[in-house]
Amino acid sequence: MAPGVARGPTPYWRLRLGGAALLLLLIPVAAAQEPPGAACSQNTNKTCEECLKNVSCLWCNTNKACLDYPVTSVLPPASLCKLSSARWGVCWVNFEALIITMSVVGGTLLLGIAICCCCCCRRKRSRKPDRSEEKAMREREERRIRQEERRAEMKTRHDEIRKKYVYFVSGLFKEENPYARFENN
Repeated sequence: MAPGVARGPTPYWRLRLGGAALLLLLIPVAAAQEPPGAACSQNTNKTCEECLKNVSCLWCNTNKACLDYPVTSVLPPASLCKLSSARWGVCWVNFEALIITMSVVGGTLLLGIAICCCCCCRRKRSRKPDRSEEKAMREREERRIRQEERRAEMKTRHDEIRKKYVYFVSGLFKEENPYARFENN
């Protein structure tokens, strides 16, 4: 079967990824086990725990066989033992469940890291304004200054109109008569 093509319910690349993750997780377990000098076939028809004391052994639950782990491939082939019944390192986890779990956990971690990176980059970009934002800020400031100047102009015009209105209507505003200059000459 070609690499990258889905085979059954689990894609092929997941099996390799899960197998590599399994090997990395079980290195501490393997370090505490007995040396690989004893043959695995001696533990056939015994218990899973006795078989897995030797790190180079693989336990197959379907036929209660203790087999040598196929070191040429990451995962044991289906002809040797199905993934759902194969055990290595610990007896309570089968390869299939471990591969699926490790894929989900790894995918979640990668997704979380990608989201954190995107959020950090977005935050970093938003801290310093770019040229368009600086230009927009300058334009806003210029508009605000022009608006204040217009307001001041309008206020002086309105004040002049009020002065004239008060002077002509009520006579309360006492301003020197503008025609008085001409009478003195």
